[in-house]
Amino acid sequence: MVSTNKLKSVDFYRKIPRDLTEASLSGAGLSIVAALAMVFLFGMELNNYLTVNTSTSVIVDNSSDGEFLRIDFNLSFPSLSCEFASVDVSDVLGTNRLNITKTIRKFSIDHDLKPTGSEFHSGPVLHHINHGDEVHEEGSEGSVSLKAHNFDQYTHQYPILVVNFYAPWCYWSNRLKPSWEKAAKIIRERYDPEIDGRILLAKVDCTEEGDLCRRNHIQGYPSIRIFRKGSDLRDDHGHHDHESYYGDRDTDSLVKTMEGLVAPIAMESQRHALEHKPENATEHVKRPAPSAGGCRIEGYVRVKKVPGNLVISARSGAHSFDSTQMNLSHVISHFSFGMKVLPRVMSDVKRLIPHIGRSHDKLNGRSFINHHDVGANVTIEHYLQVVKTEVVTRRSSAEHKLIEEYEYTAHSSLAQTVYMPTAKFHFELSPMQVLITENPKSFSHFITNVCAIIGGVFTVAGILDSILHNTFRMMKKVELGKNF
Repeated sequence: MVSTNKLKSVDFYRKIPRDLTEASLSGAGLSIVAALAMVFLFGMELNNYLTVNTSTSVIVDNSSDGEFLRIDFNLSFPSLSCEFASVDVSDVLGTNRLNITKTIRKFSIDHDLKPTGSEFHSGPVLHHINHGDEVHEEGSEGSVSLKAHNFDQYTHQYPILVVNFYAPWCYWSNRLKPSWEKAAKIIRERYDPEIDGRILLAKVDCTEEGDLCRRNHIQGYPSIRIFRKGSDLRDDHGHHDHESYYGDRDTDSLVKTMEGLVAPIAMESQRHALEHKPENATEHVKRPAPSAGGCRIEGYVRVKKVPGNLVISARSGAHSFDSTQMNLSHVISHFSFGMKVLPRVMSDVKRLIPHIGRSHDKLNGRSFINHHDVGANVTIEHYLQVVKTEVVTRRSSAEHKLIEEYEYTAHSSLAQTVYMPTAKFHFELSPMQVLITENPKSFSHFITNVCAIIGGVFTVAGILDSILHNTFRMMKKVELGKNF
C-alpha cells in the first residue's frame, strides 16, 4: 500500500475529479478553435513532409562519363546534297576529324524535308583519284555537248548516257577534260552511236545550263552521272534514279568503266533498258546518285570536353564548288549533348524538379533559312555554352543518381564569309556543374513536429482559457462590489 502511494506521487498527470470541473461557453468555443488549428497545422506539416526538398550547389565537374562527350543531332539541309555533305569535328587541342561516317546516316530529302528513298551510302572514300597526263588538243572533242532543250532526247535515245557536268573555271574539271574527251573519242569509235547505239559520252557546261544542272542536283564539279534509259524518274517530283561515277579519271580507267557498262547490253536490246544488271569489276566506282537536292543528317559524334566545333559543309578532294551557289540553310529536329534521357525518366524527374530539362534540347524545332536577303556565301553559326546538371537523392545514408544531363544556351547568327559557306556549331563546356540534391525528411522529425503542434496548441489554448476565465471572474466581482 505504501509503495503504491509512493508510485502515485510521481504522477505528472493528476486527475481532477469531474465534480470539481466547470464547463463554460467560452471554453467550448476555444476548444473548437484549438481543434481546427490542430487539424490545419497538421495538414500543413504533412504537406511539407511529402514535398520534395532540394538544395542546389555549383561544384567542379566530376563527370563519370570520362573526357569525351556525346553530341546527338538530326539536321535537315534542303539545298545540300548527300553526295558531298560532310560532318567534321575540331577542337582547341588540335583534333581535326573530317567527313565522319561511322556514326552518321544520310537520307536524301526534297524541299519539303520529306525523304525520297532509303539511306544514302557514300561508299568508300577514295583518298586519291588518278588523272591522266593528256593535254587537251583543240578540235579533238569526242563528247557531245548537251543543252536543256536536247538533254531529255538523248537520255531516252541511248541505253547508257554518261554525262560530265563541269564548270570551265573549275580546276578539277580542267584536269578531267583531256581524259574525258579522249575516252569519249575511243568509245565513239568502238561503239558507233549510229550503228551500235548502246552508249554515248556527253557533257554539260553548268555555267551556261544552270537550271539543267540544278534539276540534276549538281553541286560539285565535275560530276559524272550515268543515266540508264527508262530508269530515271525525272517526272516524280524532281526525284532521280541514276548513278554517279567516283573512280579514277584517267583515260584507261574511264574507257574500262564504260566498256563494263556496255557489256551486259546486247546489240538487239539497245532500245530497251536492262532491268537486271550483273555485278562487274567497276561496281565499286559507281554508286546511286542523290535522288534529291537535300539531305537529312542524323547520328552522333563523340568530342573531347574542350571548346570545339561541329561543322557541316560540302567537301570533296576531287571536286570544286561554287560558293555563291551553296546554301547551308537547315532545320534542326534534334540537337543535344550527353547520353539520351528516356522520356519516362525525364517526366519522373520533372515531377520532383519542374524546371529541369528545359534547355536540354533548346535548338529543337528551330529553322535557320537563308532567303538570299543576306546575300551569297552565308555561313550559319551557333554558339552553344554547355553546363552539366546532375540530380542525386540521398536515401538510406547513400547517394543515388537520378539523372545526368547537359543543358545549354544557344545564340545563332547568319553572316557572309569569303570562304566556303558552312553550318557551324561552336560548343564550349563549363568546368563547373550544377548539383541538385534531394534531401529526404526524417519520419521521426515529422512525428516530433506533429507532437509539438498538438502540445503547443493545447497549451496556448489552456493559457487563453485561463486568462478569459479569470477576466470574467474579476469582472463579476467588480459588478458585485458596485451593487453593494
